[in-house]
Amino acid sequence: MSWLLAVAVLLSMLLMGDTHAVPEMDPYKILGVTRAASQAEIKKVYKRLAKEWHPDKNKHPGAEEMFIKITKSYEILSNEDKRNNYDRYGQTEDTQPYGSSHYGHRHDAFYFEESFFNFPYGSKNQRDFADSKYILHFNQYVNDVVPNSYRRPYLIKITSDWCFSCIHIEPVWKEVVQEMESLGVGIGVVDVGYERRLANHLGAHRTPSILGIVNGRVTFFHYAVAKEHLRQFVEDLLPLRLVEQITDANYQQLLNSWHELNKPHVFLFDQVPGVPLLYKLTAFAYRDYLQFGYVDQGLSETTNLQKKFNINSYAPTMLVFKENAQKPADIIQAKGMKKQIIDEFMANNKFLLVPRLVNQKLFDELCPVKQFHRRRKYCVLLLTGDEEPFASGNQEFFSFASTNTKEVVRFAYVYKRLQQPLCDILMQKQDNGQSPTQVVILERRNAAGKAFFKPVTAWNGSEEDKQRLLDQLEQLKKDPSILTHDAMLPELNNEFASVFLIRWIYAFSDYLSEVIDDILHNNWREMMPLLSLIFSALFILFGTVVIQAFSRAPKKNFVEVTELTDITYTSNLVKLRPGQMNVVLLLTDTSKNVLLSKFAKEVYSFTGSLTLHFSFLNIDKHSQWMVALLDSSQDAAQIAADDIDGGNHKTDYTGYVLALNGHKKYFCLFKPVYTGEDLDSKTSEEERMASGVRSKSGYREEHPTRKSNRARSISILQIHHKLDRLGLWMERLLEGTLPRYYITAWPEVDTIAPAK
Repeated sequence: MSWLLAVAVLLSMLLMGDTHAVPEMDPYKILGVTRAASQAEIKKVYKRLAKEWHPDKNKHPGAEEMFIKITKSYEILSNEDKRNNYDRYGQTEDTQPYGSSHYGHRHDAFYFEESFFNFPYGSKNQRDFADSKYILHFNQYVNDVVPNSYRRPYLIKITSDWCFSCIHIEPVWKEVVQEMESLGVGIGVVDVGYERRLANHLGAHRTPSILGIVNGRVTFFHYAVAKEHLRQFVEDLLPLRLVEQITDANYQQLLNSWHELNKPHVFLFDQVPGVPLLYKLTAFAYRDYLQFGYVDQGLSETTNLQKKFNINSYAPTMLVFKENAQKPADIIQAKGMKKQIIDEFMANNKFLLVPRLVNQKLFDELCPVKQFHRRRKYCVLLLTGDEEPFASGNQEFFSFASTNTKEVVRFAYVYKRLQQPLCDILMQKQDNGQSPTQVVILERRNAAGKAFFKPVTAWNGSEEDKQRLLDQLEQLKKDPSILTHDAMLPELNNEFASVFLIRWIYAFSDYLSEVIDDILHNNWREMMPLLSLIFSALFILFGTVVIQAFSRAPKKNFVEVTELTDITYTSNLVKLRPGQMNVVLLLTDTSKNVLLSKFAKEVYSFTGSLTLHFSFLNIDKHSQWMVALLDSSQDAAQIAADDIDGGNHKTDYTGYVLALNGHKKYFCLFKPVYTGEDLDSKTSEEERMASGVRSKSGYREEHPTRKSNRARSISILQIHHKLDRLGLWMERLLEGTLPRYYITAWPEVDTIAPAK
């Protein structure tokens, strides 16, 4: 038995080594389409490239090789199975093993395994053969499924090799997959045994599970696994308001809104009471380009509408309306419309005949960057306004553009008021005397914004303007070098930003309803992270609001300052509650107004604190109080040494500020520091010194009144600047970093005689 196992391992290694073939080419790059391109877009590009590179028409040496590559690329991308195989595994040849991957079907190499271990539930080869096409890996889910879920919903099954319950849902699952895939729904299978990381990322903790993904959002299926339930689940995944119900009363209003929405309208006429799922999926895929409506032919409210457009009732009919609300631009009618036909119909009618450039995404699609010399794309832009005087000229431009049949030329218009940066660049080479409405031919050269352009004519819709534009287009066809101006174009403004806000609100409401639905189904394990996040945020928000409400008093728009007298002294100082302080300003009668005004400005930002009170003491009335306070301090010697200006000079306490703690019997001291400058005095002094006037007679000759006024202004200026640094001192006070001077007892105010 051991030698048999060794041979099996060797065979598996050899087979696995052959499955990793390097792709020869990238069909998407060769055709110049994105991975999200529809079959209609791929077919359209293929026809154009096949004509361009056919060896009989193109004499380039590499034309034949390029034609073969184009043909092979179309063979791969036009076949859904080959395309899915290439998207998942990078394989381009049918001879390579189908469905090989990093995890591979390594058990397929052991095709004899079931002959040794014949478990009826383990039919891995049969189950894997059905699911191998849809197996998902983590990187594939992140890079492909999530981005594509913004254009189509995904239905994903979570399974494992040893899941007994998975066997019972297989018949229903296969039937649903066959139907949903034909409608355009993405299908995926996650094997928990090999992709535990992806299963945990999706929040799937049991097998079997079925979930849906739309717009990157995961929703779990909670009902019995039946075809009708799964079909309804897919329909519920789609956002609301995708399709408008159309009647005789509202159809005209909707068709006339093409100008505001900048989109064509699509109406489906059918006798089914509800909107078909295929039509809803189409509306979801093309919602950025088209507005969708549904007409129920069985309702009496739609009779006039059916007669107006001559709608037959034997088959569903689809109409597209563009600028002309009275006549459809395109029509399709067929029994049992298939997705491929509808996609081709939508791809050919994604834009108006003359759309308005409203954002950068639309600009990139209408005026793509030049890729090859033979793939030039030109844009004819009308730079105009949205006011009434421009209406006739705009209409003439629309009429002229409707006759265009050239694929290399696209007509569009721009409102200068909404796209001013772009218009400023395209019109900067023109004379100021020209009309404010201009027509410009443009060709984009790279994605960074470089473009070549030429202002053609000042446009007012006359026959001369039309002929001049037509001549320029004919000349452009022969000689592209007529685009003589070049510039770096700015990114366009998003004119529909408010619409995206409304969409976000709708998406949030849909998400909220799904959260409520999950809660009702008691899916607690999957909902626990979200619920934990919500309750944590609410707790933090509530706690922050409550703490701020109880810890901070409302700030007043004024500063309440109390004068300390023999009546208010005891209540405002001696009997202060623990933890509270009184900030006292010392002033005189002459400095009272100036200092109180400055004091209020400096301490205003601290009035929100409940621990601070503000007062002032008039030292003209209580001249000995400060002296008595300093004498009773335990650090009196240090304070006195700092306060004495000169040996026997009396200290002026005007402008001093004290923070008094009545309960703990200590105070903090602020000493004024003059930081201002008297510019007039300084300038006159400098001029006097510069002119050499130093004699005392020069001062005596000055007028007495002028000298008195200047002395008074100097005094006021100096007093005003005494409290310049009080704000910094207050910050240190609240930080608790100021030195404290303790006393034995507070001096009494009423026992002190006022100054004479």
